[in-house]
Amino acid sequence: MGNIDPQAWFILKQLESAGAPPMEQLTPELARMGDFSQLAGIPEEVAKVENRSIPVPGGEIAVRIYTPAGEGPFPALVYYHGGGWVIGNLDTVDVPCRLLANRAGCVVVSVDYRLAPEHKFPTAAEDAYAAVKWVVENAANIGVDPERIAVGGDSAGGNLATVVALMAREEGGPALAYQMLLYPVTNHSYDTDSYRENAEGYFLTKNTMEWFWNHYLRDEQDGQNPYASPLLAEDLSGLPPALVITAGFDPLRDEGEAYAERLKAAGVPVEATRYDGMIHGFFWMPGVLAEGNNAINQAANALKQAFSSVKTV
Repeated sequence: MGNIDPQAWFILKQLESAGAPPMEQLTPELARMGDFSQLAGIPEEVAKVENRSIPVPGGEIAVRIYTPAGEGPFPALVYYHGGGWVIGNLDTVDVPCRLLANRAGCVVVSVDYRLAPEHKFPTAAEDAYAAVKWVVENAANIGVDPERIAVGGDSAGGNLATVVALMAREEGGPALAYQMLLYPVTNHSYDTDSYRENAEGYFLTKNTMEWFWNHYLRDEQDGQNPYASPLLAEDLSGLPPALVITAGFDPLRDEGEAYAERLKAAGVPVEATRYDGMIHGFFWMPGVLAEGNNAINQAANALKQAFSSVKTV
C-alpha cells in the first residue's frame, strides 16, 4: 500500500465506508444504478453537445457528439466508455469527453454500445465498429474531417477501441489516425502479477472482472477470439499509433502493458505510461484525483499531436 496515491487511497476508504455490496453480488440491472459521476467533477462547457441515434446491425444505438469551439471540420475521437461491457453509459464519461473535446480541439463521439448480458459478444464490438464507420460516412454532417479519426476508450471501452482498430485493418477501413487505450482489457485471463497483487481492495477486483467476462462472453471459446482478447491476435502490424495508459494498482495493468509491448514489437509507434499510484477508473475521476486530470491532459496532447501529423490532401 506504501506507494498508492493519497487521493486514490482516500477514494478507496470512502467507497469502503459506503458499504455497498460487491458488484458481483448484484444483478446487472442493480449494478447499472451505481453512479460515479460525482468523482468526475463539474461538467465543463463545450461549444455544442448533441444526442443522436445511429443505425447498427439489428438496431440502433445512441451517441453523444461534443463539438469544440472554432471552425471545423475537426478531427474526431470515437470514444467507448468502460464498465465491463455490462454497466456504464454516456453520462459515465460525460466529463472526460467534454475535457478531451476542449483540450484536444476535436469532436468527441461518445458511443452507447449495447450492453451484456442482454447483448453478448460480439455485439459491443460490432456496435463499436459500426459507430466509427458512421462517423466517417457522416463526417461532413457533423463537422468532422474523415481523414483524422481516432478511437479510444477506458477499460472495456479500451478493449473495444483496440478491437475496432483490428477490425478496421481486417475489413479494409476506415483508416484510423490513432488509438487511445486507457487501462484496456486485452485478454480473457487472470494469470498476471497485477491480478495477483491487486485482486481485491483497489476498486476493480478480480471477482468483478470474472463477473463482467461471464456476462459478456457466450462461452469459453469466445475468450480466445482476438475480437474479445486482442492480446491473442497473431499479427498487430499495420495498426494505428497508440497511447496506452495503465494504473499501478489495477488488475488490468499487466495485460495493458503487454499489449503495448506487442504493438511496439510489431512496429507500431506507442506511448506507454503507467500512473504508478493510481487505481482502475482514475480517468473518470478528474474531479477528485489530480492524476485523473493529468491523464486527460496527456491523452488530449497525444491526440493533438497525432491529428496534426496526419497528411491531409
